[in-house]
Amino acid sequence: MSETLNLLKTLIQRESVTPNDAGCQDILAQRLSSLGFTDERMDFADTQNLWLRSGKNPPLFVFLGHTDVVPTGPLSAWNSPPFEPTIRDGKLYGRGAADMKGGIAAFITAVERFIADHPQHNGSIAIMMTSDEEGIATNGVVKVVEVLEQRREKIDWCLVGEPSSSQRTGDVIRVGRRGSLNGKLTVHGIQGHVAYPELAENPIHSFAPALMALTAEVWDNGNDFFPPTRLQVSNINSGTGAENIIPGQLDAQFNLRFCTELDEATIKARTQAILDKFGFKYDLQWRLSGNPFLTSQGELIAATHAAIKSVCGYETLDDTGGGTSDGRFIAPTGAQVIEMGPVNASIHKVNEHIDLDDLETLSRIYEQILANLLA
Repeated sequence: MSETLNLLKTLIQRESVTPNDAGCQDILAQRLSSLGFTDERMDFADTQNLWLRSGKNPPLFVFLGHTDVVPTGPLSAWNSPPFEPTIRDGKLYGRGAADMKGGIAAFITAVERFIADHPQHNGSIAIMMTSDEEGIATNGVVKVVEVLEQRREKIDWCLVGEPSSSQRTGDVIRVGRRGSLNGKLTVHGIQGHVAYPELAENPIHSFAPALMALTAEVWDNGNDFFPPTRLQVSNINSGTGAENIIPGQLDAQFNLRFCTELDEATIKARTQAILDKFGFKYDLQWRLSGNPFLTSQGELIAATHAAIKSVCGYETLDDTGGGTSDGRFIAPTGAQVIEMGPVNASIHKVNEHIDLDDLETLSRIYEQILANLLA
């Protein structure tokens, strides 16, 4: 059994459902402390954060990951227990195998081999881990970055081990992500009897044309790196459950995944202008999950392209699709940030898995990236 596979199995056995770490970070710290990495914990509230660093000189290369996983879903739907790593047909099954304990295991063993081969390498290497990526991400990487910024500890290159690959390992890397802005809307009406609508005010009826306007709005046309901004309604709730009552309130939640053509303030102003046109009373609360970021060029992208070509023999595609990642907290510091990890076909699903050959390939790619940048 390879070192990478052995480590991944050990990590999967830890039931680290967000925001629990379940001891995963202790395992990583123990392995790398023996190689001279400093072990620093930056825990906030119920979130465990780990900062491991070797070296004091720039440039600083950081591997960013999360040890928390999403809930399993119904256990009866799994072909094997989700926290008992199981090999079948050349694949390792278990919650977190691809998202993203596979990436973590691959990077740790890549670092171990790289340092063994290049003990006098240039620059510094660090590993940043959090247990709050799959949750609301308020006490994880965003807080660690604040500490590093206060200490003027600057990151030059950051590789996020999220499952970016599509069909085969390394065929896609994420060089940016869209921003994510959440809206929570309450429309106020007047409750009454359906037989006397003139004595009531139906918030569903009031909101219907505004909903059409919001979803039909052309927010932007995207650009060379990002698709157009989109608004999606995720929840609408109203009514008392009775068929003869006009409700007095409607609650709706929506999200905008926005590109670099827009910013938070502009989206808020345009949304409120649309709602105000229809004359109903409402309250609107916002939560910014993250701003868009883009690494369009630089040494990190070049090193990653070269590593994938060297190890796999094919070219990779630069892309900005998918959801959000903790890279959104690193990019504002000025660091070059990309995401490159396992195939994402099974992430968050029942019977999540990673191909055993892909796991070893990923570790070799990570090692070659380090060699390209720091050897």
